Amino acid sequence: MVMSMGEHDLFLKELGARLTAARKHEGLSQVQLAKLVGVSQQIIANYEIGSRHIPVGRLVRICDILGVGIADVVGRGETGPRKRGPTPLIEKQLEAITALPNDKRAFITEVLTNFFKKQS
Repeated sequence: MVMSMGEHDLFLKELGARLTAARKHEGLSQVQLAKLVGVSQQIIANYEIGSRHIPVGRLVRICDILGVGIADVVGRGETGPRKRGPTPLIEKQLEAITALPNDKRAFITEVLTNFFKKQS
């Protein structure tokens, strides 16, 4: 599949957003991730805003560090055809929760766990 320039730019931005969410989920700063990968913080920032291509070998390393699958980061982790249209509200909320600092994410997890225990 050949992407148009607009699709390519959008792909890089979405890839960067997923990397940002994964990095924050792990509680790492850009500086910390950069040190683990062996690059500058500015390179990580450029990846995250989608203004720089990520070499495949480096993407594998970043995914290993962040504990995520490459398919998930590039947006191909879904089974079946990709969804079109707006993201359901619950998916947006999960993404927002994932981006929270560890302490706030842990609090929400505890609230949800207690809620679901009461439902059973």
